[in-house]
Amino acid sequence: MDFLLEYAGFLARAVTVLAVIVVVLVVATSLRSRGRSKGGELLVSSLNEFYQDLKDTVEYSVLDKAQLKALKKASKTKLQQEKKAGVEKKRVYVLDFDGDIKASALDSLRHEITALLSIAKPTDEVVLRLESGGGMVHSYGLASSQLARIREAQIPLTVCVDKVAASGGYMMACIGDKIISAPFAVLGSIGVVAQLPNIHRLLKKNDIDVEVLTAGEYKRTMTMLGENTEAGRQKFLQELQTTHDLFKQFVARFRPQLDIDAVATGEVWLGTDAHALALVDMLQTSDEYLSKQAEETDMYLLEFIQKKTLQERIGLSASSAVEHVFDKGWARLQQRFVG
Repeated sequence: MDFLLEYAGFLARAVTVLAVIVVVLVVATSLRSRGRSKGGELLVSSLNEFYQDLKDTVEYSVLDKAQLKALKKASKTKLQQEKKAGVEKKRVYVLDFDGDIKASALDSLRHEITALLSIAKPTDEVVLRLESGGGMVHSYGLASSQLARIREAQIPLTVCVDKVAASGGYMMACIGDKIISAPFAVLGSIGVVAQLPNIHRLLKKNDIDVEVLTAGEYKRTMTMLGENTEAGRQKFLQELQTTHDLFKQFVARFRPQLDIDAVATGEVWLGTDAHALALVDMLQTSDEYLSKQAEETDMYLLEFIQKKTLQERIGLSASSAVEHVFDKGWARLQQRFVG
């Protein structure tokens, strides 16, 4: 009986929370126009300080006082000499792109590029740490076009791939003046794929008719519900081939050293083989490349943080509240059965 009462109490609390969430969402919807925020915030941090902090931590843990004093003196002398000589260090701007199927990180990337182009010079460098297995053609096409703005401004662009840059990811990577890959990173997949289920036979078996009405011969070539024709299938394949041809032309434009027909087969290669095929220029991790750059350049990490709308903030809070209630209730039930 105690268990049933406790379970009923848990359900009552859960229903109450859900009811509150519904009310809050209704209010949020009515305030949508006022709560929407299209802006964001650009964060700029020094990567030199990051790498120096790592180095200092190890030095202070390993070296004795005399050695630390000598290092500090040598560092101070170097800074004075550079200042006296009027040395202006090269600037390196670092961007991150972690791509999903919709290339959602594009919303931040476009603003980061706009910001750095307002100050970067041809003597500087942009480094993109890229991770993506590809996705929608139009999304990655736009992401690639954003990177092309850097090339058009004649600012050297280096793309670092530690894990994967395939399909749309490689479409972005090929924009780089230099592509650096970890030995076991996955690259390539210069191809186009499309798939969709068709349940026409299932519907037909259950005497369910689906009417697909179009105006225009090729308005709908393939469908999930209706019967697909051979003519529609061939037209769809033709469109895929057209997209693939454009993909190949795009990659060949930025990496003319490639044998494009040999690599545009949809295959993927690990970094070492990709290097042999000229898909990448150097085998190295982004950590190794950037840590070396930090010794001779001024490095800055740019991150554009999107502001969340009122609805998104409320949604996150509501989700956390529901998760907390159910986790707490489930823990109590587990105690009842296990304890």
